[in-house]
Amino acid sequence: MIRQMINGICMALADSVPGVSGGTIAFILGFYDQFIGSINDLFYGKKEQRIKALIYLLKLGSGWILGMASAVLVLTSVFETHIYVVSSLFLGFIIASIPLVIHNEKSSFRENYLNTVFAVIGAGIVVAITYFNNSSILTGVSMASLSFPMMLYVFAAGMIAISAMFLPGISGSTLLLIFGLYIPVMTGLKELMHMNLSYAVGIAIFILGILTGALSVVKGLRVCLEKHRSKTMYTILGLMIGSLYAITKGPTTLETPMEAMSLHSFHLIAALVGIAIVIVLHFAGKVKEKA
Repeated sequence: MIRQMINGICMALADSVPGVSGGTIAFILGFYDQFIGSINDLFYGKKEQRIKALIYLLKLGSGWILGMASAVLVLTSVFETHIYVVSSLFLGFIIASIPLVIHNEKSSFRENYLNTVFAVIGAGIVVAITYFNNSSILTGVSMASLSFPMMLYVFAAGMIAISAMFLPGISGSTLLLIFGLYIPVMTGLKELMHMNLSYAVGIAIFILGILTGALSVVKGLRVCLEKHRSKTMYTILGLMIGSLYAITKGPTTLETPMEAMSLHSFHLIAALVGIAIVIVLHFAGKVKEKA
């Protein structure tokens, strides 16, 4: 019980920040297959499989909720007041995660170099979405007052973002950052936790998108990982590489937009801390495997 809760807390902390996905944490700590298998069994398994999966996911989910609530209360203010430090930390997360994913999935990458085109496509998608969103009017969005087109946009963003939670690659928060919705969603959750019900409708639409995405993605993801693992992992690698560009553009998505990160505003120490955190989690997973 305690182990699953700790795993859930680690996943939530990863999911709450643009950088490493909860799927990456599950991958590093060695419970990724059990996590994906349990979700699949919950939706599509037999009665006994569903009961077993539900018990496991409730334990994991209780830790996730605790971790996410803690992150929401702290991260929104930190993200806005120390944007360049936090973004540098996120860059460290991604920089350290890329070689770990390659190492853990070396059989998927080795002798499948023609699939590099999928990595290029993945990176191109992230860069394109980031570029066009930073050229649009998606800054200053408030979850308390959404127009109908923005409701559809938030719903779709929730569907896409939740898919990243299942992937050992780009995080859902990075996708929200790309879509210009990271700060609006985190602020909306924080306000809702303080009983500001004006954000309830916007957050409900986002959660509905998450649930819809989870139902539609998990089966397809498992098929892709089982039957087209090399192509899938190359695509994930491309998404991770592209997210480096997205994170540097994160400051432009704030309610009061700031300049994109540059070499001058980059914080090396924060990036090194991010790298160290991922390495520590990786070795913690190895220790757990041996135990």
